[in-house]
Amino acid sequence: MDDNNIGGNTLAGWVMSKCDEWRDHYDVTYRDQHEEFNRLWRGIWSAQDKMRESERSRLISPALQQAVESSVAEVEEATFGRGKWFDIRDDMQDQERQDIQYLRNKLTEDMEYVKARKSIAECILSSAIYGTGIGEIVLEEVTEIAPATQPVMDGELRAIGVNESQRFVVKLVPVLPQNFLIDPVATNIEEALGVATDKFVPRHVVEEGIEAGIYFDVEVEDANDEAAIDYDPEAASTYIEDKVRLTTYYGKVPVDLFNEEVYGLSEEESEVEEDSEDSADQEIAQGKYIEAVIVIANESTLLKAEANPYMMKDRPIVAFSWDTVPSRFWGRGVCEKGYNSQKALDTELRARIDALALTVHPMMAVDASRLPRGAKMEIRPGKTILTNGNPAEILQPFNFGKVDQVTFAQGQQLMQMVQMATGAVDTAGIPSFAGSEATAAGISMSLGAIIKRHKRTLINFQDNFLVPFISKAAWRYMQFNPEHYPVSDYKFIASSSLGIIAREYEVTQLVQLLQTMSPESPIYPTLIESIVDNMNLSNREEIIQRIKQANQPNPQAQQMQQAQAQAQMEFQKAQTAAFQAQANDYNARAEKNKVEAEMVPYEAKTDRIKAISTNIRKGEGDDKEFERRVRIAELLLKEKEVDSKNQAKAQTEMAQTGDRAAEMALMQRLGVQ
Repeated sequence: MDDNNIGGNTLAGWVMSKCDEWRDHYDVTYRDQHEEFNRLWRGIWSAQDKMRESERSRLISPALQQAVESSVAEVEEATFGRGKWFDIRDDMQDQERQDIQYLRNKLTEDMEYVKARKSIAECILSSAIYGTGIGEIVLEEVTEIAPATQPVMDGELRAIGVNESQRFVVKLVPVLPQNFLIDPVATNIEEALGVATDKFVPRHVVEEGIEAGIYFDVEVEDANDEAAIDYDPEAASTYIEDKVRLTTYYGKVPVDLFNEEVYGLSEEESEVEEDSEDSADQEIAQGKYIEAVIVIANESTLLKAEANPYMMKDRPIVAFSWDTVPSRFWGRGVCEKGYNSQKALDTELRARIDALALTVHPMMAVDASRLPRGAKMEIRPGKTILTNGNPAEILQPFNFGKVDQVTFAQGQQLMQMVQMATGAVDTAGIPSFAGSEATAAGISMSLGAIIKRHKRTLINFQDNFLVPFISKAAWRYMQFNPEHYPVSDYKFIASSSLGIIAREYEVTQLVQLLQTMSPESPIYPTLIESIVDNMNLSNREEIIQRIKQANQPNPQAQQMQQAQAQAQMEFQKAQTAAFQAQANDYNARAEKNKVEAEMVPYEAKTDRIKAISTNIRKGEGDDKEFERRVRIAELLLKEKEVDSKNQAKAQTEMAQTGDRAAEMALMQRLGVQ
């Protein structure tokens, strides 16, 4: 293997030729922008940032810095603000939940061990500045040291020391855009021909890798002075010793070059070995391309070449855009959004500072012909100026007037334009951001627009960076540490919540809703719990637990309520039975009156016959007397019949009235309207 041959006929030469092409594309298209974004965020002045040649002030407004930090803090708070920032979902057929809980707790513990949250936060910051956040997933075997004691001398004494153990860890290494290379026509990591990280590393890291057998046993020299890939070019040019330029390529490489480099076989020999019996112990790559991992030092020395060793055949790179640019891998960050407003604001402030220097500092118009020879003309307190003649005729104060106050108001408007362009605004600046609509409704509408923009970035970050990173980390642990990680098809989801501004907005809405209902409402405790949950309190979990305990019913009170309800039901049943018996009595009386009324006509007829046949004397007037008595009997009979009917009707109405009263009383007892 010729390490110095970097032509296209070697594996290292082919990889570096692709990386050089991708580096040229980045340098021409994005490098200058990214360097200026970095200067604006850090507040570093550069001569190439001047807007006019006569500009003397080097002031850089902090508006863009505030926008970056506010936006990043909002995403970080939404992701890590609740402590639990990811969860696991198993398939629906698996009813065992213990394996999910164990895997979540174990993965959370390992993430905390390698400080994954810090690395993720750095990638979020890089995305806000440059538009794209990139991270490399690295698998390492580390030595874990823990204090321990051990009994000695048959247990009489205990020795104090440390225990050393080896463990695999998965780290996320943030990668800056200056140190990342990708196929220019690709829009994501997976569809690119390949991706590469290109950065300086300490020399001892490479030497330790060679001793551990990770890299080939080759001689590696110090890197050349190449400041183009360093974060700080000035620091890179001053420190040029004991560092190696390491290019790590993940992607497809030609099979013939790979076989020749790894197995020492040419293309013709690979075809012969494929058919031979001795090739059973060799896995010769076939096809046009093979997915591989290639490591090259100082653009020439091949340190590592192997097929993709990961079981899911994925590339250990995750990236996301702060704001997606269609059909482009590189995204649009906060600095790019507020760039024009920031430049206009800097120009306005620098012009004001330059004009302020001409109006504040004293200047003097002098007749130079009437000054003593060799006189040093300067203005300061206590200075004595010698003149050849009347000083009032020779010296005259001079100034350019006053600075226009309009520039200060314009600066405030330009600062609001930065907030408008980036969507980053703190709670203190919300009323001014809302402008003339600084009412409750106006601020609510403004906050709604801000929250939507943050939510859009948050979803993009979760789908393209956070969940893929957690999934790939879990796959690495399942492959290289199967004793502690059960191998199964788990689905990871992000457990993010609302950011600070969004939570404050939601608390305001909940408080307004709380004022519209009574404390006795069953929904009232739920709203109280939601308000406390959105507050950033140190004892938030304890308060929520207390609220839940207060809402749970007291067993003794619940038993007393049940006993009271049972007694009330028994009382209502007794009253119902009494009213029913009274109603039955009224019905019996009405039936009796009805029967008696029906018997009245028969009794009347009997009385009439009896009256007709009693005390009738024989004679001439017997017929007339008989007729007279018949009419009187009929009249009496009719009166008695009418009285009987009226009495029966009255008794029937009384019975009906009693039934209705009993029914009304029963309904009132039962609470029926």
